[in-house]
Amino acid sequence: MRKFALFISVTVFFAACGVINEKNKGKGFNIFSVQDDISLGAQVAAEIDSDPATYPLLDSTQYPDVYQYIYKVRNKILNTDLLDFKEDFGWRLRIIHDDSTLNAFCTPGGYIYIYTGILKFLDDESQLAGVMGHEMAHADMRHSTRTMTQMFGVQVLLDVIAGDRAAIKQVTGALVGLKFSRNHETEADKKSVEYLCPTDYVASGGAGFFKKIEEMGGTRVPEFLSTHPDPGNRIENFELNATTMGCTGRETYATEYAAMRAKLPK
Repeated sequence: MRKFALFISVTVFFAACGVINEKNKGKGFNIFSVQDDISLGAQVAAEIDSDPATYPLLDSTQYPDVYQYIYKVRNKILNTDLLDFKEDFGWRLRIIHDDSTLNAFCTPGGYIYIYTGILKFLDDESQLAGVMGHEMAHADMRHSTRTMTQMFGVQVLLDVIAGDRAAIKQVTGALVGLKFSRNHETEADKKSVEYLCPTDYVASGGAGFFKKIEEMGGTRVPEFLSTHPDPGNRIENFELNATTMGCTGRETYATEYAAMRAKLPK
């Protein structure tokens, strides 16, 4: 009887922490709840919004066409209904005006950030969708809170959620260049293909980024990729997943993408 009572207590505790939840199946152990992810993301987003020197955000009123285009790509991914937290997370988009940085990231709770550097580096819309799907997968699989718990410990993340400014600044900086495990990167690559598969995009669009890196001899590999599988392996995985899933999309929308890219600040 005592063992049963203990099992119930542990079950209730883990359920309260968001561990036992239909949407969390297959996402591994996470001491934080989904609401904690949302709160953490909101604190980080507020920090980024308040620090234009470090994160010069592109004004959506000055560049409405660019934002509309990026949101269209996001919506195409969300409308597949394959993201478990489609309705729970906000999936807000912001563009960071920094042409020298090949990066995009998505915070816990679904705040998406894309640098102008990667927007100008990519060749077409399917590549952007592939990169965006990858970053959204990290949030939907709740990789960030799991990774940062290992990096900082539970208390620092709790301090962020509570509004501790020093902790928020520390975690925000870490999130921008967060190095996920190889397993997490592989999961996110596969999810990117899965998200694009029901659309008319080339489902392996995310491979385009790594093909361009390979063509340049790997000289511009971003720091956040330095510990992960080499571009060749990731290209192969993207394309193998697309074949295995039977994806048939062929559209890249290169012309439309070039028109959007031309509207970015020089």
